[in-house]
Amino acid sequence: MTSRRPGPGRILFYVQHLLGIGHIARASRIALALVEAGLDVTVVSGGTPVKGFPAPGIRHIALPAVVSGIGFSGLADIHGNPVDDAFRDDRTNKLLAAYRDMEPDVVIIEAFPFGRRQVRFELLPLLNAIEASNPRPLLFSSLRDILQERTKPGRDEETVALVQNHFDRILVHGDPTFARLEDTFRLAADVLDKVVYTGLVAAPPPSPPSEKYDVIVSAGGGAVGNALIRAALGAAKAIGGEAPWALITGPNLPQPDFEAITADAPAHVSVFRFRQDFASLLGGARLSVSQAGYNTVCDILRARCRALFVPFIAGGETEQTVRAERLQKLGLASVLTETELSEATMTDAISRALSAPDVPPLRLDLDGARKTARMIADFLKERGIDGMGAAI
Repeated sequence: MTSRRPGPGRILFYVQHLLGIGHIARASRIALALVEAGLDVTVVSGGTPVKGFPAPGIRHIALPAVVSGIGFSGLADIHGNPVDDAFRDDRTNKLLAAYRDMEPDVVIIEAFPFGRRQVRFELLPLLNAIEASNPRPLLFSSLRDILQERTKPGRDEETVALVQNHFDRILVHGDPTFARLEDTFRLAADVLDKVVYTGLVAAPPPSPPSEKYDVIVSAGGGAVGNALIRAALGAAKAIGGEAPWALITGPNLPQPDFEAITADAPAHVSVFRFRQDFASLLGGARLSVSQAGYNTVCDILRARCRALFVPFIAGGETEQTVRAERLQKLGLASVLTETELSEATMTDAISRALSAPDVPPLRLDLDGARKTARMIADFLKERGIDGMGAAI
């Protein structure tokens, strides 16, 4: 790239979701805010298709999809075949072609280099292409507020080196009064000069719910939520009554499991794979029962309903447990661990949560998507490009 084409400030936003749908959902919220700020956004994604993400109207390039099992060890294509060098080369070439064709002013990479090491085969060549560009686009890491803590020697040092050598800013999508990067990244002091907190990326306040359910049980993407859903189904039977419940299994729950749960549900329990109006439904609920993924928590905080979290811990995951325990200390939720999970413990936890006091006033910043867009627009203005691409 040798000169800038006319037009709105151009953003290439790379996101790779592997197990759940949280990463693509958060990236989609940010991308929509960028579009609303007058920027030209292209989302490049590398996971399995998820209906509704990115949001309608956002330009989208889908790389050949890869998936990962629990523990994030190894990559496979959508047919379950391990990816080979030819597959990796094809993805890398497609990503670099998208970069060259777009000539972006800003590149945003979700999670990397703090996560998504599995796709560094294509991201490291992208970083090299960015460094070789003239003019060079700004490069941002888009990062959730609480990280998975790493134990393998050298990983954190490698992350710091990549940030220092390539990235202009780390956009931490959190409220620093709730969680700071140094809480879950031990070498944060080495990159703090590049850290900017945006606030939590919650969806805008939803419209009033079209249906009302007393208890809403959800399992995110559904790939690892079967035990939670089945325990909640047992609790629904044990508690009984006529108050309606909704079980939202997630789009990735295997079809035989979904059919078995649906067949076993009592009359007052409705079973869904996915609800586009999930955030709206929470506004009419007395209680949400869920894992403690970033986006689900944001929706619950926005809705101001009671919450019971069962944090995901398989494969050594720590992020959801940290988030849930912090919310519990603030009086915003109760927690049931996966190791304690059973129909009996779920029944008891739901019964206690339903009788708990109303949640206290919320003091966390939920406006992260709009603030991210404003920050990026400000960075572009510093380079002489306004939100609609005009030279300043």
